[in-house]
Amino acid sequence: MTPALKQIVGAVHSYDVSVGVDGPGTRFVAFLAGCPLRCLYCHSPDTWYRRSGTATTVDELMEKVHRYERFVKIARGGVTLSGGDPLQQPDFVRAVFQACKDLDLHTALDTSGFLDERADDALLAATDLVLLDVKSGDQKTYQKVTKTGRLAPTVRFAHRLADRGIPIWVRFVLVPGLTDAEDNVAAVADIVAAVSTVERVEVLPFHTLGAPKYAALGLDYPLKDTPSPSPELLDRVRGQFRDRGLVVT
Repeated sequence: MTPALKQIVGAVHSYDVSVGVDGPGTRFVAFLAGCPLRCLYCHSPDTWYRRSGTATTVDELMEKVHRYERFVKIARGGVTLSGGDPLQQPDFVRAVFQACKDLDLHTALDTSGFLDERADDALLAATDLVLLDVKSGDQKTYQKVTKTGRLAPTVRFAHRLADRGIPIWVRFVLVPGLTDAEDNVAAVADIVAAVSTVERVEVLPFHTLGAPKYAALGLDYPLKDTPSPSPELLDRVRGQFRDRGLVVT
């Protein structure tokens, strides 16, 4: 990696280490600041704006990765860039992933795919796995969930990944009264089933653990009165994905 690439600056909100959640094995996870969407169920409103992150060079981030390198390799893990949405900072993501490949570290990108066009071929060439958040299956529900944006870029991005042979783990957040309609779930399942490199679908039950962050920021939490999905609803939705021949976790 050239000295210039090492000095590319990104806005990094925080770091974490996870096991089996943000990709295979034990992962070093960097959460980047900035997101173009305003999902009603977002549990990290503190990552919406780039100004909430800390200016960090690729070299500085990789110094943190080095501390965990041996550990994550033994645990067959790697590095995941999450957010916010990392594709708001494509130059930084590309350089970090290229640095990871120089170390033979597995890379995973956690994104909604809404910023599809910002992910160029060089970025995707350094990406081993995409954790793709499919918000909804129809445009009307998508806009209600995200308060902005269009579904089409996510679908286009998924097919770009499949054309390159990049594995995908789909994430779908199940929110009673918002994303749980049978037609909406069926539309998500149809979209996902048409993408050849989807390895699994994670149906994530809505929770209110992010509510204190809204309070701390002086924001109203739009789903404060929304319950978590019942076991019966979870079973129905997971069954809709399984009926399309998809692996559900």
